[in-house]
Amino acid sequence: MIEVNKTFSLHPHVDQKGLMEYRKKAIGTLLQTPGIVEVRSQRNVLGTPQVRLTSLWQTLADWAKFAESDKRFALDDELRNFASDIRIEIWGPSPTVPEPHHPRK
Repeated sequence: MIEVNKTFSLHPHVDQKGLMEYRKKAIGTLLQTPGIVEVRSQRNVLGTPQVRLTSLWQTLADWAKFAESDKRFALDDELRNFASDIRIEIWGPSPTVPEPHHPRK
C-alpha cells in the first residue's frame, strides 16, 4: 500500500464556504478513483502546515495514474485559490518493518 500526504497552509481570511465546497468535491473525486483505499484529513495543532490530506492507494501505479490525470490537475489548480505551500510526499512500506506493531492487550 502507498500513502500520499499532501500538506498545505490556508490563506489568511480563506473563504470557508468555498473551501468546504472544494473539500467535498476533492474528497468525492478521490473516493471514486480506482485504487483508492482511504482518505483522511487532519489539522496541525502546532501551526503550519495547517492541513494534511492523506490518501492510501493499493499500488504506486494507481496513484501515478491519478497523479497524471486532468482531474488531479484541476483539483490542484482550484486548491491554490485557498492554500499555499502545497507539498506532496509519497510513502511506501518499510523493508525492515513492513507491518504495523501494536501494544499487547
